[in-house]
Amino acid sequence: MKNAFVKIRNWWSEHGITKRRLIQLYSALLFNSYLKGYITGDIFKGATKNLCTPGLNCYSCPGAVTSCPLGALQNSFSASGKTAPYYMLGIIMLYGIIFGRWICGWLCPFGLLQDLLHKIKTPKLKKNRFTRVLSFLKYVILVLFVVVIPLLYMTKDFPLPAFCKYICPAGTVGGALGLLINPENEGMFGMLGPLFTWKFALAVSIIVACVFIYRTFCRFICPLGALYGFFNKFSIFGIKLEKDKCVNCGKCISVCKMDIHHVGDMECINCGECIPVCPTKAISYKGAKIILPDSEIEAAKTDEEKAAVEKKREKRVKLASRITALVLSLTLIGSLVYFNFIYDDGVDVPSGDEEEDDGIPTGSAIGYKCPTYSLDLVDGSGQINIKDLRGKIVIINFWGTWCGPCKQELPDFDQVATDYDGEVVVLTVHTVDYAEEAPEYIATNFPDSKMLFAYDESLTDTIDMYFTLLGGTSSYPRTLVLDEKGVIVFTADGKVEHSQLVDVIEETKNK
Repeated sequence: MKNAFVKIRNWWSEHGITKRRLIQLYSALLFNSYLKGYITGDIFKGATKNLCTPGLNCYSCPGAVTSCPLGALQNSFSASGKTAPYYMLGIIMLYGIIFGRWICGWLCPFGLLQDLLHKIKTPKLKKNRFTRVLSFLKYVILVLFVVVIPLLYMTKDFPLPAFCKYICPAGTVGGALGLLINPENEGMFGMLGPLFTWKFALAVSIIVACVFIYRTFCRFICPLGALYGFFNKFSIFGIKLEKDKCVNCGKCISVCKMDIHHVGDMECINCGECIPVCPTKAISYKGAKIILPDSEIEAAKTDEEKAAVEKKREKRVKLASRITALVLSLTLIGSLVYFNFIYDDGVDVPSGDEEEDDGIPTGSAIGYKCPTYSLDLVDGSGQINIKDLRGKIVIINFWGTWCGPCKQELPDFDQVATDYDGEVVVLTVHTVDYAEEAPEYIATNFPDSKMLFAYDESLTDTIDMYFTLLGGTSSYPRTLVLDEKGVIVFTADGKVEHSQLVDVIEETKNK
């Protein structure tokens, strides 16, 4: 049995499967345990989405069971509660104090992707004076795109998570492409525009660059790594250098692929590749005191005693490694089983009111009769039911005060409601989230509107009933247009232009 384990370990080493690589893989799978999201084409909306993963892992990735700390921080600047930014900063600081940039080297899923890309056999660009200067770019991005621009939008009607919106390749690769490749989300292609083209081109450029340049994104762009770098010196775990043992040979800096000036500085991702090349063993992992207290190390005086202490330390390290591996394995297996086979929203989406038997099947796609349901009006005057609007063209728009594109397109819907008053009914359905903000927003921006404003109902804390019933998955706004018989003639996920609405209305009228 022992020989078998040795052979497996040797095979792993020959193929570059180190302990660090295994932990990276564990964490990537752990943070993206909702594997069936890639099959169903939606994103996980359970309670764990209120938690933040330490590394860069997009909220919108179909497999993600947690949130990205960077995205949560940017959005918190415009949150209703004034304490939200402090809460998010506290979470990030906690991660930083415990791990520092060890997160970048060991836990970040996008870091793993970059490492694997760099394994492709091609000529590599080694670090140089230019790359060291370029490494400061991520601090500029941190200040400008994570702090300044989102803060400028605090007083606006909608938040602007600038880094997520304009730069983040993890959101493009894991989130956007992860959803778009699923046939269930073919309607999302209508949401794409110049911004997606820019982000897609940027993501492809970064991915290609990672093949030739070690961790291009991590070294030059990632603001989360820049944040964690501030804590590298103080973090509990990471790399440490014993200066009294150091002979300044420079081997550690030369073997490191990051743009470090010395071991453990802000650019160090604590990968540990410098430890075996140090001739004086001056470099080690922090946290050794947990394995062997200083008192035992200092008590050793003779060479025999020091050798015995070192042997004891090695045994404890091996035991701790095996226990850690067991815990990680059980946690990973448990999360995969739970999120894919046990977790259940407990949601039975209503089929809507009973429809008249006219031979037209009920559904949420074009050509089907729209399911009907009674919804409460925002002004408190009663309820509205799609069935009561038969005989007119009906536009149903799902929106929320928290959704920037939703609020940007509402004036177009308002214009349509005015221009086609008596012929077309525009019903806007506000999400359950931030529903309390709807009356004030409507009274301020649309005091005399011809639109009808209603509330959606909640199936769970994270799922809106009518939105789901009419084919909504994860993206807002969502728009449907019904003909006079209540049959769906148009659906769209994302922002809809005024001209689109007019074209659909005129085409429906002329049928």
